[in-house]
Amino acid sequence: MRMHVSVTALLLLCLSLATPVWAAKDGTVLVTGANRGLGLEFVKQLQEKGYKVIGTARKPGSATELKATGARVEQLDVASQSSVDALANTLKGVPIDMLINNAGVANRADSSLETLDFDAMERTFQVNSLGPLRVTQALLPNLKAGQQKSIINITSRLGSIELSTGGLYSYRTSKTALNQINKIISQELAPLGFTSIVMHPGWVKTDMGGAEATLTIPESISGMLSVIDGLSAGKTGKFFNYDGQEIPW
Repeated sequence: MRMHVSVTALLLLCLSLATPVWAAKDGTVLVTGANRGLGLEFVKQLQEKGYKVIGTARKPGSATELKATGARVEQLDVASQSSVDALANTLKGVPIDMLINNAGVANRADSSLETLDFDAMERTFQVNSLGPLRVTQALLPNLKAGQQKSIINITSRLGSIELSTGGLYSYRTSKTALNQINKIISQELAPLGFTSIVMHPGWVKTDMGGAEATLTIPESISGMLSVIDGLSAGKTGKFFNYDGQEIPW
């Protein structure tokens, strides 16, 4: 009898590690930084798939394109604790199946020690590193109430220490910090059934990526959503490219 229970438990564990965590199409997704670029496209494609979407923006009043999608729009500045707390209060009791921490900033003027601006660097960390952590902590009750329990942090391969070629001090280091934050979260929340990953969207034609980038915004989001659709608990804590390839830390 003991052997039977042990084998059954082992089979259930294996199934949980292999089963996609994002199979249902009627869940709720919250996307930060959804007023333009990647965030806006996340909202559009997720809605096309049938999900309920909450998109956040620092200035909802001017988020014309986001409002036009029909998604629920909420105010959020991820660098402001009071703003994050206000959002958590507004969404109290609302189950959230997936959180996509997309909001981010980049400073291209700090590619050398001589041009490094510490005020700008602190701002970058507040948005890119501490922002996702603030939002995840504040919305943890909502995520626990959701069915899918998925956290997607949008990072960059520029945050990989192994692949680093120097320059862009604040952006690279803020994304490296985000990668570590994700790893810690993934370990803490795994026993509760959470899957938490970091994703590189590719080099995308956005305000941040520039006109020379190789991917369109729809291509990047479509690729990332395909990866997300195939996520399983066994992939928690990992670092993925938009096409599903793992990126070295």
